[in-house]
Amino acid sequence: MPPVPETPPSAKPPRPTKAELAAAADLTVDDVLGPSIEVLFCGINPGLYSAVTGHHFARPGNRFWPALHLSGFTPRLLAPAQQWELPSYGLGITNVVARATAQAAELSAEEFREGGVRLAGLVAEVRPKVLAVLGVTAYRTAFAERGAVIGPQDRRIGETTVWVLPNPSGLNAHWTLDRIAGELRLLRESLA
Repeated sequence: MPPVPETPPSAKPPRPTKAELAAAADLTVDDVLGPSIEVLFCGINPGLYSAVTGHHFARPGNRFWPALHLSGFTPRLLAPAQQWELPSYGLGITNVVARATAQAAELSAEEFREGGVRLAGLVAEVRPKVLAVLGVTAYRTAFAERGAVIGPQDRRIGETTVWVLPNPSGLNAHWTLDRIAGELRLLRESLA
């Protein structure tokens, strides 16, 4: 049987059923990594929609993919199913906490701290120029940085600079798509 092609960005993949979403609790989504990652984007944890599809930031309404494109990190808008193209642009994706939940509020502070330790190990292995954590509260908890704000941080992991970016979830209504893209653009311009 021939391999099934990736879903083109113009085609909408089928929505997961309620049963599929419920069964996705506690699953994980593989990291997107490559040999020369400049920026390792780090989500809080996979949502159930991402766990069902196996694609980061997959839920409709999540603004990660549009913001990534609007900021100039990618030359075109990628669909979540095209996440494997990111390493060709020097980009990767991981999460602070690996297990999928319906809401990040289901995660414990201990899980965030353990995720921070795991993340530091991954950064030491992959050695990106920048670790970009998408969620200030997740960063504060994972790295015990209570006063952290959006933007570059004083913390470094080895030679890797750390940035905190707004959470692109559609639930984070305080941040518009343009504002999120603007913060990503500042990060991209800092690499020049």
